[in-house]
Amino acid sequence: MFVRNELGEDATGHDWYHVDRVRRNALHICKHEKTGDPFIIELAALLHDIPDEKLNTTIEQGRAKLDSFLNKIMITDEAKGHIEEIIHSISYKGGQKTKLKTMEAKIVQDADRLDAIGAIGIARAFAYGGKKGQSIYDPEVQVRAEMTLEEYRKGKSTSIHHFYEKLLKLKDLLNTDTARKMAEKRQQMMLNFLEQFYQEWDGQDL
Repeated sequence: MFVRNELGEDATGHDWYHVDRVRRNALHICKHEKTGDPFIIELAALLHDIPDEKLNTTIEQGRAKLDSFLNKIMITDEAKGHIEEIIHSISYKGGQKTKLKTMEAKIVQDADRLDAIGAIGIARAFAYGGKKGQSIYDPEVQVRAEMTLEEYRKGKSTSIHHFYEKLLKLKDLLNTDTARKMAEKRQQMMLNFLEQFYQEWDGQDL
């Protein structure tokens, strides 16, 4: 209920349904990989967007919100620390690589990244781009190969460029065999979409 109340009506693709898909993906990966603590994985998946800086006024506000919730529930300090470590380490952050310390973190990261690709990933990319005020596409804008976190968050880009700057890279960054298998069809969906998009943009389908 806490997560649904916090994110339920978010219009950037980080709503309750996204969170629930990540939760289900994570438990599916956990089951098939036969590793990780499902309790930690499920709770981290449910809470992973609560402190997200994109969804809070400040980083500190988001972290305080997460801390406040975890302090109200009956879990050990060890479990709380593990969940916080997962949540604060799995974000893409413009491709800045953070070494994940546990299998639970790798599974939750994979589950979150799976929801950023495929048909739902396409829809979420344009929802977020529109909310952020980005163009759908501008052929004069250059794809950014490497970015600082500040450039990733605030630099000039478009929703189509986001595919090359992040989404198409995610398949090769997944941690588990289960997630990589799930990603294959989703990756192809994005490639097919981009091919069709450019045909229509250039009028080649006339």
